[in-house]
Amino acid sequence: MAILEVRDLRARYYAIGPDILKGISFSVEADDFLAIIGPSGAGKSTLIRCVNRLVTPTGGQILFYGREVTRLHGRQLRLLRRDIGMIFQEFNLIDRMSVMDNVLSGRLGYTSSLRSLFRAFPRGDIQHALDLLDRVGLLEFVDKRADELSGGQRQRVGIARALMQNPKLLLVDEPTSALDPKISREVMALIKHMATELKVPCLCNIHDVQLAMEFCNKIIGLQDGDKMFDGPTGEMDQTKLDEIYDMEVL
Repeated sequence: MAILEVRDLRARYYAIGPDILKGISFSVEADDFLAIIGPSGAGKSTLIRCVNRLVTPTGGQILFYGREVTRLHGRQLRLLRRDIGMIFQEFNLIDRMSVMDNVLSGRLGYTSSLRSLFRAFPRGDIQHALDLLDRVGLLEFVDKRADELSGGQRQRVGIARALMQNPKLLLVDEPTSALDPKISREVMALIKHMATELKVPCLCNIHDVQLAMEFCNKIIGLQDGDKMFDGPTGEMDQTKLDEIYDMEVL
């Protein structure tokens, strides 16, 4: 059963501007690690951000466990975002805060305003954060400020923070673009391992085709807002890749 269904999705950034997404449809199953690939400007990040409504679509439907996402506002939208974790391209950490506090910020949607203000998280949340930091290999950095970490370490904090939400879906937006090839592969392997272990489906926007082919079971290929490919990774070949990246200027 699909936990996410996207139907004829359209999006633009200006009322009279061109469509960034031009009628995109696809689905995400419970065990999917699905990659979105395509040249720069193809609409990959826009597509990811429409799912949790960081970008508001101009047309189409997004169904998350059968619920129409595009109609949600206010409290209902906040509740939706609790169920959808996100790992960001530029880590999106608060530099002056400790690693532990950054990870605990993944529970803000479940915590009262007063508790949040004084960082008074329940004991269970603190233990969960410690467990996640141990799994991503950062337990010894609990009290370090985020701006004292390397790029790979910062992304590991971002992974732990997203999983701290206990999400039902994980959105991953260019998680390796700021990392060198060796660290990029380690980060993708970690995301795949954690998602599989915790049974969280992933929708991953990624520019590195080789990483997509290595770690993802399905691929969507975008070009200038149009869907050029949608299928199992094993069906992707060089001819299809050439079609997807035909318009990219190298």
